[in-house]
Amino acid sequence: MTVALSEILSGRRLDGDTVTYTATEDWAQGRTMFGGFLSALAVVAMRDTLGLDMPLRALQTNFVGPVAVGEVHYKTRLLRQGKSVSQVHCEIYSDDTLAGLVVGVFGAARETQLPLRTPTRTPLPKAVDDIPALPFIPKITPNFLQHVEMRWAVGSIPYMGNPFWESGIYIRAKDAGISPEVLIVMLSDGPPTPCLSHFKGPVMASSVSWSLELPPLPAGNLEEGWFQIDMETTAGSDGYVNQSAKLWTPSGQLASLGYQVVAVYG
Repeated sequence: MTVALSEILSGRRLDGDTVTYTATEDWAQGRTMFGGFLSALAVVAMRDTLGLDMPLRALQTNFVGPVAVGEVHYKTRLLRQGKSVSQVHCEIYSDDTLAGLVVGVFGAARETQLPLRTPTRTPLPKAVDDIPALPFIPKITPNFLQHVEMRWAVGSIPYMGNPFWESGIYIRAKDAGISPEVLIVMLSDGPPTPCLSHFKGPVMASSVSWSLELPPLPAGNLEEGWFQIDMETTAGSDGYVNQSAKLWTPSGQLASLGYQVVAVYG
């Protein structure tokens, strides 16, 4: 049985500065919950508790420990509220143990004399309909793949023994009824690190920290169509890799810029 993200959000409980969710097994990634899922819930908790109505500009997440199935508590605190920018701190607790730290930066639009600058997406070399989806295989692939679909057009799926440092992937959520902001945060952390393609068998990898920057969100419905995410491993040593990612909307607009430190246990 799977529980849609929209259903998990509708079942959340607000109590002062704390929002409680029920995390289900189908959102797991190994022994913890999928990081994009946890960070998306943090954004909702920040808005719930502080009534923020400004666009989300940046999000920094430190994954401190595993988040188990069951109740997960998000405790928020306003760090500073300026004329146009507010910064919010959020602690994630699982079984009364601190499991994550999130800082959100919300900023209102400002008048500027700078010209508009918008990056251009490079199309992937293969059409999405020509690529098979990475299937969900119980006890082999992460459980959250029941909610997120991915198709590799550049690079390789994990554990194929192909030495790629980059990947270009079509990605979309299977769940409906998700706001554009929550959808973008979740999908930005969807694919595994490209370096897992180097291995010929299962190897654990875990995000240590994740920084996400969000340009102004495009208008319209983002639930239909495929996003594109381009990922690059920029450095790696001592069992850690540094990587960057760009997520593009189905219409080709930049949705997010991401940077991660990932621990690789192999």
